[in-house]
Amino acid sequence: MDILLIEDDLIEVMKLKRTVSKLELKHSIIEAKNGEEALDFLRSGEKLPDIILLDLNMPRMNGIEFLEILKADDVLQYLPTVILTTSENRADLLKCYQAGIAGYVIKPLKYEDYEYKLNAVLQYWSINQLVKG
Repeated sequence: MDILLIEDDLIEVMKLKRTVSKLELKHSIIEAKNGEEALDFLRSGEKLPDIILLDLNMPRMNGIEFLEILKADDVLQYLPTVILTTSENRADLLKCYQAGIAGYVIKPLKYEDYEYKLNAVLQYWSINQLVKG
């Protein structure tokens, strides 16, 4: 699977890469530091990712703003987008589901719990039928 990770925190990027490597998952990870960079990549003509992992709290364009643009695009709207965030704010959760996300995962503090959650998300999406661009 090709995964687009939209995350501005380098430690979180490293944690995700470490987890994918440790679990011996053969996914490729494309990184974007914010929503603007992600949209540039998605519109560049490069192969579209199979899934997007999106942080909500980012500079320039937050995750919800990114989602609104993504879901208004005739081609990109079908990309499954899973929120990976520390935000337990119910308003954020509702806005994300209203926008059409595929899942909302709260990043746990313990690494073992993070590894378990991330593995479950990636396992599910690796067997799910995906829309290919």
